[in-house]
Amino acid sequence: MGFSSRLMLQATILFVLICFKCIFLGVESATLSLSTDKEALISFKSKISLELPNALSSWDQNTSPCNWTGVVCNKSGLRVISLDLSGYGLKGSISPHIGNLSFLHSLQLQNNHFSGKLPTEIGNLFRLRVLNMSSNGIQGGLPSNISQLTELQILDLTANNITGRVLEELTYLTKLEVLKLGRNHLYGAIPPAIGEIPPEIGLLEELQELSLAKNQIFGSIPNSLGNLQRLNLLDLSENSLSDKIPTTFGNFKNLLSIDLSSNRFNGSIPKEVLSLPSLSTVLNLSRNSLSGPIPQVLDLLKAVITIDLSDNLLSGSIPSSIGNCKSLEKLFMARNMLSGPIPNTMAEVKGLDTLDLSSNQLSGSIPVELQNLQALNSLNLSFNNLEGIVPSGGVFRNLSQVHLEGNPKLCLHSACINSQGRRGRTVAKVLVITSILVTLVLCVIFGSLLYIKRSKQKMPETSETFKGQHQVVSYNEIRQATGNFNQENFIGKGSFGSVYKGYLSQGIAIAVKILDTEVERSWKSFLAECEALKNVRHRNLVRLITSCSSIDFKNMAFLALVYEFMSNGSLEDWLEGKKKHVNGHALNVLERLNVVIDVACGLDYLHHDCEVPVVHCDLKPSNILLSEDMTAKVGDFGLAKLLIERTGNQSHMSSTNALKGSIGYIPPEYGLGEKISTSGDVYSFGVMLLELFTGKNPTHESFIGGQNLTRWVQLGFPSNVKQVLDPVMLAQMSSLDHNEKRRSPDAQYECLITILGVGLSCTADSRDDRISIRGALNKLKSARDSLLKPGPSEKIEK
Repeated sequence: MGFSSRLMLQATILFVLICFKCIFLGVESATLSLSTDKEALISFKSKISLELPNALSSWDQNTSPCNWTGVVCNKSGLRVISLDLSGYGLKGSISPHIGNLSFLHSLQLQNNHFSGKLPTEIGNLFRLRVLNMSSNGIQGGLPSNISQLTELQILDLTANNITGRVLEELTYLTKLEVLKLGRNHLYGAIPPAIGEIPPEIGLLEELQELSLAKNQIFGSIPNSLGNLQRLNLLDLSENSLSDKIPTTFGNFKNLLSIDLSSNRFNGSIPKEVLSLPSLSTVLNLSRNSLSGPIPQVLDLLKAVITIDLSDNLLSGSIPSSIGNCKSLEKLFMARNMLSGPIPNTMAEVKGLDTLDLSSNQLSGSIPVELQNLQALNSLNLSFNNLEGIVPSGGVFRNLSQVHLEGNPKLCLHSACINSQGRRGRTVAKVLVITSILVTLVLCVIFGSLLYIKRSKQKMPETSETFKGQHQVVSYNEIRQATGNFNQENFIGKGSFGSVYKGYLSQGIAIAVKILDTEVERSWKSFLAECEALKNVRHRNLVRLITSCSSIDFKNMAFLALVYEFMSNGSLEDWLEGKKKHVNGHALNVLERLNVVIDVACGLDYLHHDCEVPVVHCDLKPSNILLSEDMTAKVGDFGLAKLLIERTGNQSHMSSTNALKGSIGYIPPEYGLGEKISTSGDVYSFGVMLLELFTGKNPTHESFIGGQNLTRWVQLGFPSNVKQVLDPVMLAQMSSLDHNEKRRSPDAQYECLITILGVGLSCTADSRDDRISIRGALNKLKSARDSLLKPGPSEKIEK
């Protein structure tokens, strides 16, 4: 063999050896990487509290993780790329070692019971495309390094206890298609960068779902949000967003569903929002402060199934173009100021299942064509100005499905006299008139006998108000809803009767206030409350669903008011420690401030924005109720009085015989016989505010002689304010994690001084010296803005 041949052979052998060496090194490296993934998963398992049957029994350290439950490896079986343990009921915290699964593409831990914070190590999973930890108990803020997950397409953290400000870092997730952060405790304005997207990086251009519902997000929606043209779902409901709805929403050519309900949007409904032919599921703008007429372009929503515009300040007539919404099944326009007739074109919406136009100012007759809607099974036209004969066909055959109360000029077909009948039948008219007179005489005689008989039983006067009107719910329905008034459903007892929790046949949770008909004023209270509530609508007022004026099984008068059920009880429950958060904590500073702002918003509406101003007269913690998302609502209008006179700038009632509130919350002028007024409500509000932030009841045993809650707070105001603040609240402030503190302690105390100052301004002895509820509301909102303002340390970190 020649020299050149030997050299070639040696080179070939060397090349083969090098190749084998590389292969073995690669296998060894891959083995080490899979080993690292296994160790990370074992560490993850160690933080989980396992119960039998053990969902992770296959996680044996002696086997390959590629065979473990919920674990998926890549095709070569060398790295873990997916972890899906959704719905296994796992408890515990998320181990920071999760960040070692560096090849992970999908992490799905939804529908478990994980708690604690999201570890910052999640930011190391730079290959991650899906991150779903919804429906757990995760706490703390979002990791700021979440912006490193640049491949992320789906981020779903819905229904946790995540707190803090909405991170602007989210805007760096340029491939994001689904963003769901709803039902947490996030706050702050939507990051201004969203939309204002630099074209060179295409920021968030792939976003298809945006859900930030049930947080504490405030401020206005930036116009640039309309640039997210791939969006098909937008849910910003149950926040504190304000200002106008941007007209740039007209850019959403692919939007299927939009929910902006339960915010503070004002102004008119942009026609651009009603010009989205892609909408095919929900358009929900309810429970805001939108005003003006409904745009005529409503007919462009040909594919939408549900439209909800209820609980706003909308005026004008219902557009006749509604008849072109051929796919519409549910239409809610209740509790607005709509006027004019119900358009006949409504009958062209053949698939309409539910129609609620209640508590408006609609006039004219009920279109007889509505009885041709075969799918219609729920119709609410109550509390309007409708008149004439009620149709008899279709849904009107079963009046339990139709709500018509509050329309005194309506009459059922069987009880109406046709005033446009044949004029030639004079004899018939005489007979009718004669029969009516005879009937009236008999009724007077029978009524007198009945009155004498029932007066011995202390029965209240019978209701002439509700004669000829449909009762929304019967006594039997109320009885069934409350489990035959089961004591397990008993909530409490007030001045005029008892309150029970119940469920209507549709599964709606309700609170039923049953008035004690033995109480002399109960009937008047019932009528007053119906009158006060039928035209008031605001997100911070407890909603009256319906009422009942009936006879019970003992043939006794039965009066009941049916309200929305408030799952978080009363403010009194929280002050007395009967209600707490799941972590055992009481209300913190921000939550207390949100409560008084909500109450002030409700009062401001009653005092200044109602057609006829309303004075509550009995404002106190037990009459402030909290919803599931901790929104405070003013309830119990049993003592509310409609103002019927105005003198100068001071509203008051002409009657001086009304009840005037509860001890400790009654303004001093009421004790001197002065007339009830809006400033009296302001005084009660101020006492309640001071009670909330001091933790001391106005009837506390330490207040003797001339001492009271207001004077006690004045002793420490402002220099020694710590001496009067609630010690429970102070302990929470001092125990906050460094990362959770938004402001320095001194800055927080300055904010609390402002809040107590508002309370003192409300409780001045002279009502002429008191601040108005609108003035108090503005000061409290400014205090909240100051409290939420980033501190110096947070600005430096950013």
